[in-house]
Amino acid sequence: MPNSKVSKHKSNAGVLSFEIAGLMSKLLHLWNSLSDESIIRLRDESISVEGVRKIVSNDESFLLGLACAEMAENVRLVAKSISRISKRCQDSNLQCFDRWFDEFSNSGHDSHGWVLSSKDMEAKNKKMDRYVTITATLYKEMEELSTIENSLRKSFQCKDYESSIKVQKIIDLQQKLFWQRQEVKYLKERSLWNRSFGMVVSMLVRSIFTILGRIKLVFGIGHGYPPSLPRSLSASATVHPTENPKACNFVSGPLKSSKPEEKKDLAVRFFESNSKLLKPPPSTLGAAGLALHYANLIIIMEKMIKSPQLVGVDARDDLYSMLPSSIRSSLRARLKGVGVSASDPVLAREWRTALGRILGWLSPLAHNMIKWQSERSFEQQNLLPKTNVLLLQTLFFANKEKTEAAITELLVGLNYIWRFEREMTAKALFECSNQL
Repeated sequence: MPNSKVSKHKSNAGVLSFEIAGLMSKLLHLWNSLSDESIIRLRDESISVEGVRKIVSNDESFLLGLACAEMAENVRLVAKSISRISKRCQDSNLQCFDRWFDEFSNSGHDSHGWVLSSKDMEAKNKKMDRYVTITATLYKEMEELSTIENSLRKSFQCKDYESSIKVQKIIDLQQKLFWQRQEVKYLKERSLWNRSFGMVVSMLVRSIFTILGRIKLVFGIGHGYPPSLPRSLSASATVHPTENPKACNFVSGPLKSSKPEEKKDLAVRFFESNSKLLKPPPSTLGAAGLALHYANLIIIMEKMIKSPQLVGVDARDDLYSMLPSSIRSSLRARLKGVGVSASDPVLAREWRTALGRILGWLSPLAHNMIKWQSERSFEQQNLLPKTNVLLLQTLFFANKEKTEAAITELLVGLNYIWRFEREMTAKALFECSNQL
């Protein structure tokens, strides 16, 4: 009996509620990325974007495979955290979460019926969303409580104030401290902090099982369909339109390429096979470690092309210093024989049009690369849902040779319009000085 209070305390989420809220937030984001709207957008927009088709791949099957693999990898990373937390549970089945999840991922067998129906999953998501919001508020209020406590402690030690001023300040802080403690107590009662540890882990487990079932369902991956997630309720029922493009009815079927799908070896472990897909081929920027660098380079050039008259010599030299040797060589070859003068307004206009076309398909991939990277850099600090940028929409899988050719073209065009703007400015100044 003396340990009853301790065991009761351990049964609540307590300080782990903040980590659990973060995991719930990621699960909510994953589920939303598998909604009907998101999957239709993936099929009709994301893999059909001009930049993706030009320098990543025009193979629909490959692109859908990348999308599936990245979603599966995100699930695997969350599952790894859930597995660590579940070891603290008293429920033996939850303690063995990693074993059951591994079984479900590889065979599709749901031993404990943890996969929820779409209706139950939506209800569970609403509850998790409330918990995430309240727990995030609790975190902020606890930080505020700590600030007030520190201020009060310093006030007791401070000797700079007159006695009456010091006493009043202490009274004010004590009053503020009282109400802040009441606020924190109230939020603890409503948030994950005071929820049963087993209950919140069970929510995580059921959610991630359902999300993995949804991924397999949407992308038409083997082992049949989980009985509680029927095809008629899945996003896969909306991805193949009827022959009449204006009709609102859709035929049922999983999201897959129009090409015949090769039978996959079901003995291959699900997460291992998907992780291999995310390894960039040797011909890509990802394999060369240049994806982020080229993204920054393209964004800088985009700004210069929009306002070439504002680009100074130093900025131009800085841009050149960012270029790898392969682009420098191709740029030198392209600029050989180019005249010193750049005074043709027609040619300048043609270059602006050409550069605009290139940036129209290349720039989105560069911006997506920065966005994708920054989201993962701050992932641990942010409880809020993230955007649905996938790696296939970035420069990570872009062909290195094709990307460098496009960048070289941008540099050649930028060189001309930059020189044109300088010559026009010099000419205007010269004419102005002559008039004086």
